Amino acid sequence: MSDATSSLRQSKPAILRDSPAWGYLTLTRLHKFPAGSILVFWPGAWGVILSARAVGLPAREVAIQTLIYAIGSTLRHNAACIWNDICDREFDRRVERSKTRPLACGAVSLTGAVLLLVAHIAACYLLLTLAGFEGRVGLFGLFFLDVIYPLTKRWTYWPQAWLGLAMTWELPVSWISIQGYTYLETLTVLFCGSVCWTIYYDTIYACQDRRDDVKAGVKSTAVLFGDCVRPILSTFATLFLSSLIYVGYATSAGPWYLAITVAGTATCFVWQLSTVDFDDGGACWKTFKANGDLVGFVVWAGMMASYIQE
Repeated sequence: MSDATSSLRQSKPAILRDSPAWGYLTLTRLHKFPAGSILVFWPGAWGVILSARAVGLPAREVAIQTLIYAIGSTLRHNAACIWNDICDREFDRRVERSKTRPLACGAVSLTGAVLLLVAHIAACYLLLTLAGFEGRVGLFGLFFLDVIYPLTKRWTYWPQAWLGLAMTWELPVSWISIQGYTYLETLTVLFCGSVCWTIYYDTIYACQDRRDDVKAGVKSTAVLFGDCVRPILSTFATLFLSSLIYVGYATSAGPWYLAITVAGTATCFVWQLSTVDFDDGGACWKTFKANGDLVGFVVWAGMMASYIQE
């Protein structure tokens, strides 16, 4: 047995150590849930609550819509991780942190991974059809944005920008499915700001591997920004905050939005940028995870407060 496979086996709970299901679970990253999938979820949740406030959607319907996007974001993230590992299995074998991934170390077969991917795509498609014609806007993200992303690491230092389009795609899906093609300027500004947020947090994530990525020939903004990563990420954080300020102005959000969404998010960014060590993989992972666990929630909480205040 290879060292990589042995490492993967030893990292499991003992009860699952000999279970083939563990390899497929780690392939979807569900063993790290909600990390990753929650970052796909938040833009959709923002779109739901902003649209609900605009059209007067009842609280019960808001809860149902939010739950649907929570399920959908989890399925879509699972599918994206499977596809990413299929495309990157050769690269992953040359990167310390990813060499124990199930496809890279041989714990899962390529055929099994493809079948699991097809099952997830079918489930995502079924869920999107429930949103009606407008919900099919999501198919562009599923069949184009998500498919292209793993390949961008081979030809551009900006795969995080493409990932931003993919991770934020639930925002226009939820927005359009609830309120139609209205207030598109506000939607566009928030969409672009959220892409900047993705570049921000995924560059931090990529800093875990940038030394190995250089050796393996993998491109990323973490490699591109080099020693200037902190000031550049400060710029992207500022752009995201600016989009939130604009959205608050355009939607006539109340003081709770400014206090929670804007001021709260700014506080999170100041804390992250002043404390994260970009040369410490563990610190980068914690900061990346905090964006899903904390920043996304803070943005949503202020929007929810404005909805309740109406």
